[in-house]
Amino acid sequence: GGGAGYLEASQGETPAADGAARYREVRARCDASTSGEGQRRNPESFDDENNNARTTGQVDCYGVGMDVQCEVHPAMADPSGGEGEGEGGGSLLASALAAASLTSPFFFWGTSMVAMKFEAVHTTPLFLGSMRLIPAGAALLLWSKVFAGEERRKVDIVPRTGEEWAKIAAFALVDGTCFQGFLAEGIQRTGAGLGSIIIDSQPISVAIMAAAFLGERVSAKTAFGLAVGVLGLATLELPTEFWGVGAGGDPISAAGEGGDLTGEVFMLLAAQSMAVGTILVRWVCKTIDPVVATGWHMILGGLPLLAAALATEPELAQRLEGLGGVDLALLSYITLLGGAASYGIFFVNANKGNLTKLSSLTFLTPVFACIFGNLLLKETFNTSQVAGATITLLGILLVTVEPPKPKAE
Repeated sequence: GGGAGYLEASQGETPAADGAARYREVRARCDASTSGEGQRRNPESFDDENNNARTTGQVDCYGVGMDVQCEVHPAMADPSGGEGEGEGGGSLLASALAAASLTSPFFFWGTSMVAMKFEAVHTTPLFLGSMRLIPAGAALLLWSKVFAGEERRKVDIVPRTGEEWAKIAAFALVDGTCFQGFLAEGIQRTGAGLGSIIIDSQPISVAIMAAAFLGERVSAKTAFGLAVGVLGLATLELPTEFWGVGAGGDPISAAGEGGDLTGEVFMLLAAQSMAVGTILVRWVCKTIDPVVATGWHMILGGLPLLAAALATEPELAQRLEGLGGVDLALLSYITLLGGAASYGIFFVNANKGNLTKLSSLTFLTPVFACIFGNLLLKETFNTSQVAGATITLLGILLVTVEPPKPKAE
């Protein structure tokens, strides 16, 4: 009815060639489930060739692997403005849940960074990176097949063709192995502040690639918002010495010890890997369910990292022997929430929404990391960090919030 919801229809063995008919069938079911007194019903609009998002003003239908997902828009479902019984509260609750869903990956990633900082001295970088992927991917697939809703459990979690496996392997190499590997190596060679700036500025790369390859429009307001977000990150995370404030301020030494920029290069490669992975998800999920693709790409992407850890980190075995209950609890948090839940939600959203706006929420990750680092690790949270967090949030608002459109006469 009045709140935004998702209606899924599993299509089983329906061939991809019947895509247009499949969308018409599911769209008819969506319209039937949302039709009622006082609701508008609009003509269908389909792109038979590309099977991209269908927008008709009331229901948006998206291809999700072999499923179709339809989003019911409350403003269109109730032209009266939601004055019906209970509709206002339902709409407000739905909006709050939608906002929580969008921001939850960045909350979990930010808080996981705090947990990873604690666990870094108890494990090794490459091993920790593999733990963010392999068990998380397995947990995501297990949830999809065993614990999810009835329609979700019908989705086959094993890709069936060589083409599907090839797509997942490419996705895994870029967004799994390369991103986590470059991140693990780069974070050891650069300051945490500058490294985070480089990593979390990847929404700029996503915006450029989304405009070039997916046809997304980047307005002047969006571009300005991205720039404001990066400025906020710099204010939030870089030490005052970087800006030459205080005694001995030297930007070169703040950027890297002895002028060595190897760490910055690794962090830049990590950022670009994540950006390319965000773009690739649209290509991968044209034929593969996004949850299935995410789960397998985490498993396949983590295996090379685990092999590298066993081969190049001889201290790993000794450190693992000293792990206690708190370490296992933090590793579980990193795996299940910082890995499975975060990546699953992020890539499902990336498969159906505006990538530039979604990616701009990455700016929230260091904000959450700083807040919880201060609360749990007693890290300093000074005036410049408060100002930086405020500027960052302003940049996010500029990218994601559209001005209200004037009502038609």
